[in-house]
Amino acid sequence: MAPNRPTINDVAALAGVSKSLVSLAMRGSERVSPESRAAILAAAQELGYRANATARSLADRRSHTIGVVVQDLLNPIYAEIIDGVQGEVRVHGYHTMLVTGNENAVVERGEIEKLLEFQVEGLLLIGHRMPAGALDAIAGDCPAVIISRAERGIAGLDSISNDDVAGARMAVDHLVSLGHRAIAHVTGGDNEVAKLRRSGYEESMTEHGLAEHIACYEGAFTDEGGYRGAVSAFEANRDHTALFVANDLAAVGALAAAADRGLAVPADISIVGYDGMALAGLRSLSITTIAQPLARIGTEAAAMLFQRIDDPARTPAYIGVEPRLIVRNSSGPFIARR
Repeated sequence: MAPNRPTINDVAALAGVSKSLVSLAMRGSERVSPESRAAILAAAQELGYRANATARSLADRRSHTIGVVVQDLLNPIYAEIIDGVQGEVRVHGYHTMLVTGNENAVVERGEIEKLLEFQVEGLLLIGHRMPAGALDAIAGDCPAVIISRAERGIAGLDSISNDDVAGARMAVDHLVSLGHRAIAHVTGGDNEVAKLRRSGYEESMTEHGLAEHIACYEGAFTDEGGYRGAVSAFEANRDHTALFVANDLAAVGALAAAADRGLAVPADISIVGYDGMALAGLRSLSITTIAQPLARIGTEAAAMLFQRIDDPARTPAYIGVEPRLIVRNSSGPFIARR
């Protein structure tokens, strides 16, 4: 017969504290003093105790878990956002459960249903493909926050994003200030964020009197999509001297396309990305970018979600964060071609 496993009551007795304090310590709550936490962890280690999350959930009817839905795990910016999310979630003594929708609305909805079956207490959707009607239904089932897209006016749903139109305009303004006029745009594909960035590009080009130079080439928020879009721009027989690429990952592909064509960056072609992923700052890439405060977005989104959990009926909220230009080696002054 297997020996009886130690219980939370055994840990509490050995540590000389209450059962509820042991529960808080095991969830990483900041409400437990360092001295009590040390005593509880030492007792748990001595007894060989492992917290039973299922039993705890049944006891207090709380899962203490936040579901995180990521549109695409291949984009490094999501890891930086999740880092901010998890820091805030741990402060509240909660844990995260991560799934991905693989940029497919049907798959995404199915993954959310699975999270709800596990009785997550809130949802963070980092990018999504679902229509507004589906978001209404989700918000009705569980407190939720959308990250990277502005969703206003849906009861029970909050959102946070940067200003994609303003960021795209910032990219064009930077290139124009360097003397570029024939500035092309490699798009991010058929999604709302990409459409906003394209809109900002076209608005800024028009305001600078460069409407005749507007040229958009279909890409995607991937290095392959950036490569494909840049190749299309280079093969269009137009004298482009700069590319605004829809995100940093696609800008990596654009750099590769320029290298394959024998173009020097930035002497022959300047390239600007978007998002501010940490990898863009590597010396081997050094991509000029429009940066979002990714970790802060994750932290503030999680904080919004806990406010929603505490007050489900509160008015839907939106937080807009400002992007900023980071100039690196991939953009430089226009040089007239002979």
